[in-house]
Amino acid sequence: MSTIRCLNEYAPLKKVVVCEPKFLMQPKSMTVSIDLAIKEHHHFVSTLKTSGIEVISLPPVSQFPEQVFTRDTGFVLGEELFIANIENYSRQGEENYLKEQLTEAAIPYQIIPKGKMEGGDVMIDGDTVYVGISNRTNTEAARQLQLLLPNFHIIEVPFSDAYLHLDCVFNILSSNEAIIYPEEIHGEKIKDLKKRYDLIAVSEEEQATLATNILSLGNKKIISLPINKKINRELRLRGYEVIEVDFMEMIKFGGSFRCCTLPILRQ
Repeated sequence: MSTIRCLNEYAPLKKVVVCEPKFLMQPKSMTVSIDLAIKEHHHFVSTLKTSGIEVISLPPVSQFPEQVFTRDTGFVLGEELFIANIENYSRQGEENYLKEQLTEAAIPYQIIPKGKMEGGDVMIDGDTVYVGISNRTNTEAARQLQLLLPNFHIIEVPFSDAYLHLDCVFNILSSNEAIIYPEEIHGEKIKDLKKRYDLIAVSEEEQATLATNILSLGNKKIISLPINKKINRELRLRGYEVIEVDFMEMIKFGGSFRCCTLPILRQ
């Protein structure tokens, strides 16, 4: 088996990249306990390891306070690891640091020559890749990705700048199920998604606590926040094993379980 491989969002997770949130900055809008956020992240990583997943931890760097959100700096499609094109000022430089770490580990990667694209906007399911189009990812990058991956079908999913990434409003659970925040993704686009997936709606209340930003470990195992009771109950009714991990302090910084992981190998 290749050491880099992701064909979907739900096959058994074998290897993932994380980064300790050591240098988080206090949000201006609220008071947050950085110490508690670090403890939550440690517990999350421990849960991954207990589940048999190999965890690669990037050394945190003080100049990158949002480095914990490793998902945004890269993504694996098929057997290709792509480095994100980050345009947002607060995240610039993280992608170059990731390149250095990958080079040291002898892990090959590709770059997208034009446009901007972050991993939170990219989801794969077989030969289909969904790319969220909004503030952090644009159509130019999606077109470049299509040129680099001629055997894949790139589908753009536009949404408003009110939400940071596609995984804040949509996520794929299995080959025929997905969760969605229908107040944001609707109209013709949701019709297209309905043709492929049984869409499970997330309420406005649970979208605010990032209910769509769950992480699939494979074999219908999901890591989710305890506070998102409605979606957790629905997932259990559908046969999923929901592993509840408290991440309430971490999500105040804008990301949850999917945001904090960069899968590089799924079975």
